[in-house]
Amino acid sequence: MVSPSGDEPVVVKNFPNSFRGTSLLEMLNMKQPENLVICGAMSHMCIDATTRAAFDLGFNCMVAEDACATRDLVFKGKTIKASDVHGSFMAALSSPYARVLSTREIVGNLA
Repeated sequence: MVSPSGDEPVVVKNFPNSFRGTSLLEMLNMKQPENLVICGAMSHMCIDATTRAAFDLGFNCMVAEDACATRDLVFKGKTIKASDVHGSFMAALSSPYARVLSTREIVGNLA
């Protein structure tokens, strides 16, 4: 289980884009981070929408591709496997929206 550490803020969201209807942008502007590391679920929804929005807001984004998840999708009667959905969205985000890296690569870049 993941839980906040100490007085770490929690952003509750109701839309795929983590900035929409939340205080996330205000919180980030107060901290003025150089980079955002994005991970979570679902690659084809929240990860995609949040990364594109963050890029449009001027943030340098890194997506931890091995710390994101998705599921099989169905389009026009054809099932698209989760691994293909995930790979397609990571490929689409990899330029210009984010550097798509493994968690290990991101930790190495931030060290």
